[in-house]
Parts: sequence; structure tokens; C-alpha cells
Amino acid sequence: MQVLPGKSYPLGATVHPEGVNFSLYARNATAVELLLFDAKDHHRPKQIITLSPKFNKTFYYWHCFVPGLEHGQVYAYRVYGPYNPEIGMRFDSQKVLLDPYALAVVTDTWDREKARHAGDNCATALKGVVVDPYLYDWEDDTPPNHTFERTIIYELHVGGFTKDPSSGLPTEMRGTYRGLIEKIPYLQSLGITAVELLPIQQFDLYDAPAGRLNYWGYSPISFFAPHNGYAVGQDPLGALDEFRDMVKALHKAGIEVILDVVFNHTAEGDENGPTFSLKGLGNRTYYMLSDDKKHYKNFSGTGNTINGNHSVVRRMIRHCLRYWAGVMRVDGFRFDLASVLSRDSDGRPMANPPLLWEIESDPVLASSKLIAEAWDVELYQVGNFVGDRWAEWNGKFRDRVRSFIKGDPGYAEATVQCLSASPDLFRTEERNPNRSINFTTCHDGFTLNDLVSYNQKHNLANGEGNRDGHNDNRSWNCGEEGPTDNPEINALRLRQIKNCFAILLLAQGTPMILMGDEVRRSQGGNNNAYCQDNPTSWFDWTQVEKEADLLRFVKEMIQINMSSPYFQESHFLNSHHTTVRWHGTMPGEPDWGEDSRSLAFSLHNPDYEEEIYVILNAYWEPLDFELPPPSSPQSKGWYRLVDTALQSPEDINSIPPKKPLSKSIYEVAARSVLVLQSKGAFAPVNSFGQELTYDRLVRDE
Repeated sequence: MQVLPGKSYPLGATVHPEGVNFSLYARNATAVELLLFDAKDHHRPKQIITLSPKFNKTFYYWHCFVPGLEHGQVYAYRVYGPYNPEIGMRFDSQKVLLDPYALAVVTDTWDREKARHAGDNCATALKGVVVDPYLYDWEDDTPPNHTFERTIIYELHVGGFTKDPSSGLPTEMRGTYRGLIEKIPYLQSLGITAVELLPIQQFDLYDAPAGRLNYWGYSPISFFAPHNGYAVGQDPLGALDEFRDMVKALHKAGIEVILDVVFNHTAEGDENGPTFSLKGLGNRTYYMLSDDKKHYKNFSGTGNTINGNHSVVRRMIRHCLRYWAGVMRVDGFRFDLASVLSRDSDGRPMANPPLLWEIESDPVLASSKLIAEAWDVELYQVGNFVGDRWAEWNGKFRDRVRSFIKGDPGYAEATVQCLSASPDLFRTEERNPNRSINFTTCHDGFTLNDLVSYNQKHNLANGEGNRDGHNDNRSWNCGEEGPTDNPEINALRLRQIKNCFAILLLAQGTPMILMGDEVRRSQGGNNNAYCQDNPTSWFDWTQVEKEADLLRFVKEMIQINMSSPYFQESHFLNSHHTTVRWHGTMPGEPDWGEDSRSLAFSLHNPDYEEEIYVILNAYWEPLDFELPPPSSPQSKGWYRLVDTALQSPEDINSIPPKKPLSKSIYEVAARSVLVLQSKGAFAPVNSFGQELTYDRLVRDE
């Protein structure tokens, strides 16, 4: 086979009309072999190309051009060099290595254990696939490009969303990209505008306790390749097409795709973990090493930490983001344990980490949503994350709102901050309030149903003696632990769930909803179900009918949020035209003291033909609230939109009733949320002369 010197750029395998160019970074390597396989299931390469340091190496880059190769070619590498962990070098020529830039990965013969121990693992190694990403027809795909003000995020697990037989899908389609496409009408009916997908970058399914599988996917193998396990045929090239089909279908439905990306660690783990890629290519480059160079710094809590601000790694991460945004057309990224990316090679936090600023200012990513989980196992940066345009998961919103709804003392004033998009954390000239990603639940922790059903975590099924998972859950079982037949407890739990949704969707900022919370998905009290690839974690579609009343409540709350101008603000309250006034049981007399468990506030803007009045009563007894007259003299009074203490369908109506309240005193039930709305003398009309009710506003948009 004729082999040409090739070029050092682009990195990875690049298809040309005449063949394929390969380029690999491998600093300190003494020799490199390119292995070419006939098919993905072949255990031995058909061709081994030995790269010459004289003709096939430029600086730290090994490269060659192989004429005649095409899209679909399977390949891997062997890299030779010193194995000396005492100085941080772990070259092992017995191990077949995956190209970090591979756009598709062969995983069906992968054996994690054989990659951990001495010996040749060619037959069971991961292998890359040459991909021409421009063969796909995107047709007329157009990204929705929703602003943060017009965004409601639904955190979704691609596999778990449709894997349960109750999904009604054919067996082969359950738990796949195609399965998700089939359920897009459900997402549309819910009213969300973006899905935030738990990791779909190829991950190690077997990086989990014995007898279990890695369900969440926070164990990356390849940053550039979509996970094969979510494809119908679990074929690497099929996974590419099915992923793109899903993105295209979601876009057509007006739904953005945000990827949960894991650039803080890899599945190679610590010094006892497998060698399948970065360890054998440039261990000292790609990972943060301890002072003795033999061990790894572990700011991720998973064994190793990516050296994100090394120039080579920084470039790889940027190339990866550009690929997913520019070529695969995803709309944004949520960065897992993003504080890792603010550290230097020694693990010290940096005032101006180059990687984060480069991501923020990259022109290819200019329209991408950038969301940081602004912490790692030691560094908590919520409200202080570097950059001008980053949004952040607001972990303090979660904790404060949970404590307030539970009835803990001392959280009234903290909840005021939450309702105002946490100006105590985020208020700077460069940010708008919607950069606060508000949530009360996410994949990591209790579901919303379990938050109101369990006082303690119940994680024995994970095989770690119930030691894993968070202990500070701020949950309350409402009287009994777990499922109960007590009607009073069940009624209270349902009301608390509605309270959580109401506060989430009435707060300034960008709301995020956990998959299945809208139909009371339960994990049986497991608050760390990362290794539960079973009905514990899956979406039970029978719940859609069982919890139809709650589902209706959530849909109506989303509609209120999306159609009211007060929840689309791009400025903090009281900084522009919209003012917030705080109240207590008496208008204008808020009580934010230690013993207060209630809040009231009104939202007013002279440019809007409506006013909002909200009362939150987290106290265990009903309270009488005096209502002030609406600000507009033309208003006929207050109309009730929401009262979580009432039975469905009286608990919520996004279209105001015809008659206003007749009294100025409202007895707000214990542990409930009340939302009132007033309108001026006229309402906006559309081009047909129809009054734009909430319902019509949503439809017309």
C-alpha cells in the first residue's frame, strides 16, 4: 500500500477525494503504528502502517496520507514510548489506542478489564471509524435560536425516555435516538423549548460497580462520537445518522438540543484504570498529575481530571465544541463540573482561565447556549464563574427553594433572591437574569416525587452500602417514608409538587425541568441512580394517564410562563420598567424574618396590560392575605389563575376566568401557592381583531 507523508492538520482522520489523512498528537512517543481493519468486528488489522519519524512526524504530530481509503474505514493506533509512571509516562505498545478525534467508535468488542491489565488487547479494543461528516443531508434544517428569555429546558436521558415497554414503541426502537423522535409530540404538548440531553458522547457502559451498567453516561470514551448504544442497530455510522435525524426532527418541532458535555475526566480513571486513548498518547499532557506524577489529581471525583488549560487539550475541547455546534448542529452545551476547566495544570483556580474565555469568544459558538455546572468536588463558583455570557446551574436556587417549601425557618429572604433570578449571585452589567438556570431537581438527586416522599436516600441497589449520593437533600416525606395509602399525605405531596413547579415557573431566570417530574416519576428514593439502567430510572409512560391532572397543571404553568411578559424579562426587576413590590399578609409589609414562612409580591409594568400578584404560603396553617387594588385604575379587579390547594381543574387556568375575586381578603391554604392577575381597560389584539388571551398568545407565536 502506497503511503504518503500526509499533513499534521487537521487532527484525526480527514476524508479527501483521493484518500484519508491521519494525524495524531503523541508527544514523547518513539514510534507509532496505524492499524487498518477490514471491518469493525475483525480482531486483527489487515494492514499495519509504521510511521517514520523522518517522513511522518512534524514536531509532536504523527501523520500520513493513505490513498484509496474511504468513509467507513476502521482504524486504531499502537504508540511506543517509555513506560515510567514515576515521571508520568504510561506508553504501552501492547494496548491498541483510540484516536481522540475519532468521529465514530467501534465498541461492540470492547473489554474494559483487558485494557486495565498487561497484554495485547487488539481483539477487544476500541477502534475509530473514518467519517465524512458532510455526506449527511440536513435538508432545510434551521436551528430555533430561542433566546434564554424564551427558553424552558427539559433535562432528558435519551435511553431512559423510551426504554420502558410502556413507551409503546417497537422493542428495537426503545431507548434510542429514533425512539425520542417518536415522542416529540409529547414534548411539544408539554411546552418546553429545549432538551438538555444527558451525555451522548460515546461513554463506557461498563465503568460501573460489578453487575451494573453506567446509565447516566458521565464516563466519556470519545468526545467527538455519538453513543452507539442509543442507535437502533448500535452501529457507529448508524448512530451518526440517527443522532442527526433526531436533531433535525427536534429543530423542526421548534425544540433546541443542548448537550451535557463531560470535559472534566475520562473513563480511563486513575492509575488502576484502563488505557485506551489519552493515557497512552500523552498522559502528562491530557491529565492533571499529582506531585509524585504517578497518581492523578481527582477534582472530578471519578479518578482523574482533564488538564483543560494545557494548550493541546484546550484546542481539542474547542475543536470538539465547534464540531458539535457547526457540523452536528446542536444548539448549546451544559458543561459538567465546569469548575475543573478553570484550573491550571497543577489544579489551582485561575483568575482568567484561557479555555473558558476562548469558548465564550469563539465565533463558531457565538449563538450556542453555554451553561456551566459551576462547581467540582472542591471548588464552588456559582455566581462567580468566569466570563460574560455563561449561564450557570443555580444550585443555590435548588437548595433555598427546597428548604422554603419544606417549611424550614430562615428561608423567606433567600427565596426572595430566588424569585428575582438571584441578584445576590448574578447581578452584573454583562448578564441578564435568564443566565440563572433555575431548578429544584435534576438527574443527580431525588426526583420531585421522591423529594416529597422520602426523608432519607435509599441507594442500597447501587451496591455501595447506601454510602453514595448526597446526604443533604432538604427533602420531606410529608408524614410517612415512601409510598403510602394515606389520602391526606398523598394530597399534601401532590400540592407540594405543584408548589415546586409554580415557584420554578414564576421565578425570574431560565427554568429547567427534570424528565418525568411532570408525571411523578419515582426512583424509589434512590438519589444517585447513575448505575440503574432499569425501570428505576426509566420514564414510565403509564404515568401520563395516571397523573393527567398534574401533567395538565405543569402544561398550564409553562403556558403562563411563556405567554406573560413578566417572565420574559431581559433585565433584573426594578432596573428597567418592570417593578416588583414585596408584601406580607398586608400589602407593602413583607416579613422576611427568621420565623416567616410566607411571601407575596406583585409585578407591574406600565407598558403591559396586566399585573401579577403571587402569594406563597409555606406555613402549615392557612393565612389571610389582604389584597391591594390593582395598579391600573381601569382594572376590574384580581382574577385567579392558580391556587395549588384546589382540586383539578380549579387549581389552574392559564386563561383568566370571566369574573374577578369579590373580596379583598383571600384565605391562602396551608402550604400552597396563589397566582392572581389583573388586566387594564383593554387587551392587545391580533390582526383578526381577536383579544390575545394567554392561549392565543401561545398559539399565535
